[in-house]
Amino acid sequence: MGSNEYRHATDRFLQATTFSSLSPHLLAGFTTRNGGVSKGPFHSLNLGFHVGDDPCSVVENRTRVAEDIGLPLDRWIGSEQVHGARIVYVTREDAGRGATSLDTALLGTDGLYTSDEGLVLTSLYADCTPLSFYAPTHGFIGLAHAGWKGTVAKIGPTMVHTWKKEHDIPTENVFVLVGPCISADHYEVDERVMQEVRKVCPEADTMPFEETRPGHYSLNLSLLNKQLLIRAGVKEDHIYMSSYCTFKEHQFFSHRGDQGRSGRMMSVIALRSKGELDT
Repeated sequence: MGSNEYRHATDRFLQATTFSSLSPHLLAGFTTRNGGVSKGPFHSLNLGFHVGDDPCSVVENRTRVAEDIGLPLDRWIGSEQVHGARIVYVTREDAGRGATSLDTALLGTDGLYTSDEGLVLTSLYADCTPLSFYAPTHGFIGLAHAGWKGTVAKIGPTMVHTWKKEHDIPTENVFVLVGPCISADHYEVDERVMQEVRKVCPEADTMPFEETRPGHYSLNLSLLNKQLLIRAGVKEDHIYMSSYCTFKEHQFFSHRGDQGRSGRMMSVIALRSKGELDT
């Protein structure tokens, strides 16, 4: 899946058109850094409360995105991301958590999933890999935040294994979107990271890393997540890959590109109800 298979629904929101086309009820996409009110290093559509931005600006930015996608903030669910692999099943009772304040977010959680219509699952990024999940046969959606720590902790495989174990969803019925993240050309890691990568790295014709200089490697997080998902049982042709690089393209925030002080984009996924489709 290339970048051209996203479309600008608005200046703020990129809709994943191929992935979303799996169902008329499915909405999946990723925000840009454009069209918000934040100032300074968070200019302009920062959606993260935890980076030091004015919370009122973050709420206004989120309100604008909510209007773009047609699903209000009281339907959103967000978490306190900690680069782990904890996944939580959420329901309508969780609606609004983390939407207008980090204080109400689900603590210590990097993966969310639901089968309830009308909920917007959200996750925040500035180079890490967003994973979106959909099981059309059972009406389940999910999001997982996969930086290098979450990736080597196998948060992607954990999602599909949880669906199979807890909800009897066959892994071969799961579709996954690997969203915009930093590309291997701009993501150099050291030997400490590589020691963890090698522990989980599948045997493959194409390795997801390459040595750049002694003790340092370019790491392809998108490819590594894809390989781990295939090993977990997801069909290769059910995995959609974005070619966007958050470091190279100025429409995105980049933790590395912005020297560590940056805003956050948001990955969103929702199953809209029939009534919402008709409005």
